[in-house]
Amino acid sequence: MTGNHTRRKVLVLGGSRFFGRRLAEKLIENGDDVTIATRGNREDGFGSRVRRVTVDRSDRGAMEKTFEDTRWDVVYDQICFSPDDAAIACDIFKERVSHYVLTSTLSVYDYDRKEVKEEKDFDPYDYPIHYGSSSDFSYGEGKRLAEAVFFQRAGYPVTAVRPPIVLGDDDYTERLHYHIRKVKNGEPIGITDLQTSLSFVEAGDLAEFLFWAGSKEIYGPVNASSPDSITLGTLIGLIEEAAGKKADVEVPGEKVEQSPFNFPSSAYQDVSLAEASGYSFRKLTEWLPGLIRRIKDK
Repeated sequence: MTGNHTRRKVLVLGGSRFFGRRLAEKLIENGDDVTIATRGNREDGFGSRVRRVTVDRSDRGAMEKTFEDTRWDVVYDQICFSPDDAAIACDIFKERVSHYVLTSTLSVYDYDRKEVKEEKDFDPYDYPIHYGSSSDFSYGEGKRLAEAVFFQRAGYPVTAVRPPIVLGDDDYTERLHYHIRKVKNGEPIGITDLQTSLSFVEAGDLAEFLFWAGSKEIYGPVNASSPDSITLGTLIGLIEEAAGKKADVEVPGEKVEQSPFNFPSSAYQDVSLAEASGYSFRKLTEWLPGLIRRIKDK
């Protein structure tokens, strides 16, 4: 346990892999009483250090039955992708939680070649709500509507953490791994514009910020990113340097698969709100080259 504090009751919806797993580890190390709620489809590896409940968070009846006699200091929601899911959480956890931390996304913003700020570039407090499941909306729209529901309907304090693409050694989407493999194997990478600038955040840094945000009175939407952005050209250059090979970058088409980083426009974040609140994210230059080298050597 770090520091002197009352042991908190913390619920993590999701949390069995990637940065959610790192978050759970930090909560455990902090001495919190941690419960992980998932569908139970994968082993989490935490052993007896956490409590577990198996529930479908999209099933209102199951959620009510599972959490009817509970009270939480903090709920971390890693798996809310629709307004329907958000509405269930608003109802189920009303008067049962002191602070709700939603993992949202950079994708709530429009991509238009500018540095995006929280409420200035997407205001969930004034966004029209339309209900539906995750299959009814794109990923970004589902998250926009989920935020809108929480901020307009929840009867408890909510923080919506908006990360960009999250990178790490154990990223199950393997988006960075994909580019490194392509360069190592001499295969084409489909990128339209190498001058596109993107934000990234390291998985451990995001987990640290989520942990931090859950213990602070920082409410509303907040960006969570390394403070510096990077062009795709510079990123490919770092991979070329690590691999010792030149990348074959081509315009995507019938014979060239589009890169998962091939955004329609630059998308990068202003993190001054988080910094003004007391948190400093690691710069890309501090962690990205090392991560590329580690993945390349696997």
